[in-house]
Amino acid sequence: MPEDLSDVKLIPPTSVKLPIEGPAYQRPDPQLIEDLQIVGSATASAMLHKMGIRQTFIQGPLPRTPGRKVIGSAVTLQFMPQREDIASGSAQEHVEKRSALWAVFAGVQPGDVLCIQAFGDMYTGCLGEMLATFFKNQGGIGIVVDGCVRDWPRIQEIDVALWTKGFTPNFASQSHLFPWAYNVPIACGGVLILPGDIIIADDDGAVLVPQQMAPIVAQKTREHEDWEVFSRMKLAEGGSLYKYYPLSEEGQREYEEWKKQQNS
Repeated sequence: MPEDLSDVKLIPPTSVKLPIEGPAYQRPDPQLIEDLQIVGSATASAMLHKMGIRQTFIQGPLPRTPGRKVIGSAVTLQFMPQREDIASGSAQEHVEKRSALWAVFAGVQPGDVLCIQAFGDMYTGCLGEMLATFFKNQGGIGIVVDGCVRDWPRIQEIDVALWTKGFTPNFASQSHLFPWAYNVPIACGGVLILPGDIIIADDDGAVLVPQQMAPIVAQKTREHEDWEVFSRMKLAEGGSLYKYYPLSEEGQREYEEWKKQQNS
């Protein structure tokens, strides 16, 4: 005989109130962003590794807009697993309007890079054409998604710089994830990202730069770029790889002399 469920009550409501909003944070100085324009993701990753910060490459999201490079302040969105007493995708898509998904987009400022924690999920469409359009019109410059987006053909027409793990036809709360919190620390592609950190993303991928370390990265990159110009010239002339890349002591002395001549 089938079990009698007539006395089963509805799930009691929870005290959790969504969306969860993180505290106010400071975006980086615009001049700092300008100073970092010379820095690519590969250089940033290498510099930070030398300084002891090793988990900076956001693994999984691939460049979907070849040739694009963005450097901007991280805005964060956190998806979490659904739980039926709090949030469920069984409801219609309009429930997302009361979620962190709508809230984070409403707060986007010019120069922001949206970073989304989605656990590498290949089923959930974290955003689609409409939100991407709104994001661009708010001045957002790039989106890094540890998961998927939907409406990819139309998003391409919008021309938003995008790094994503894949594509899906599903909307954000249609599967087992739900847009939970925004402006909070997130884990995106195995990397801890705090709101206001700096993202450098190009065809090599997306890299996190902690905001407080960004001035050092910019300074060291300028120094690195200077000697690489010299090394590149010497290698093109047939110079020794061991001497000129990286610079040996003898190569360093030649570089210092070359630099004096350039500045004279």
